[in-house]
Amino acid sequence: MCGKRGIFMEKVTTTNRHDQLGLTNDDVLSMYETMLLARRLDERMWLLNRAGKIPFVISCQGQEAAQVGSAYALDNTKDFVLPYYRDMGVVLQFGMTPTELMLSGFAKAEDPNSGGRQMPGHFGQKKNRIVTGSSPVTTQVPHAVGVSLAAKMEGKDIVSWVSFGEGSSNQGDFHEGANFAGVHKLPVIFFCENNKYAISVPIEKQLACENVSDRAIGYGMPGFTVDGNDPLEVYRVTKEAVDRARRGEGPTLIEAVSYRLTAHSSDDDDRIYRSREEVEEAKSKDCLYTFATYLREVGVLTEEIEKALDSKMKATVDEATDYAENAPYAAPEHALKFVYEEK
Repeated sequence: MCGKRGIFMEKVTTTNRHDQLGLTNDDVLSMYETMLLARRLDERMWLLNRAGKIPFVISCQGQEAAQVGSAYALDNTKDFVLPYYRDMGVVLQFGMTPTELMLSGFAKAEDPNSGGRQMPGHFGQKKNRIVTGSSPVTTQVPHAVGVSLAAKMEGKDIVSWVSFGEGSSNQGDFHEGANFAGVHKLPVIFFCENNKYAISVPIEKQLACENVSDRAIGYGMPGFTVDGNDPLEVYRVTKEAVDRARRGEGPTLIEAVSYRLTAHSSDDDDRIYRSREEVEEAKSKDCLYTFATYLREVGVLTEEIEKALDSKMKATVDEATDYAENAPYAAPEHALKFVYEEK
């Protein structure tokens, strides 16, 4: 497989695509529900930010299909994920709760990621094998390679999965991690969420090659570019990469192409560097709507189920918001907790 590259932009034409992938109706409905939950939580966080109640939001909107589709192909009882800051869909799929995410947004003491001391999006939860991220981008990549190396040395059936933006693929951490994983044929999946902007820098000013996946051949691994708005295609390619890793055939680089529907963060004004027409065109291809359309066409998502999901989402997000808003902040002296050794 060394050096193989594929572009999976053509979808399988069949009435029921998820059956061909071995996914049940319950599976795809669960995927849609997680995508919808990520979107509704994100939307609420933006409202809370604009109301001055939470300090910062870095959005997942537009990337939910890539996140949930890929995470669904992993085994969340034994695999490890090292997500980047937009991956709300990934951490929800791996067991983090809406209330825990909202506690992070409000920076409260019960926030499982950091006890309210880190910015939102710095996910980490030991019990769910979500490895803590850091503010400098791409530092999670060598960590993921380390997890996969440990798994191989100990003979454990573990795949590590790490995500990053296309801008991060230009960092040294990515190249060093990919090279090491390729040389040692480690069970790690490099998952690039290409939303076409590294803050304000468009993709055409970031890469000299056409796709991020073109870089895979230099590290002796397969590389694939997929439609990041299609959770079924993302699932398919990730599942193949997971199976390859479990067989001992080494790492895979997957590039899921989507679009960031919001500004880079709540502190960014994206009107400076991209047109409203471009954003509106991307919204017309929103993965939440296109996947819902597919589910309706195959009879999985009925009007009754949609109404029930809408009610469930509202209740879940309201409950998470109310709990987190009223939860206590950490004691001031906890600012140094776990920073220095305590004797």
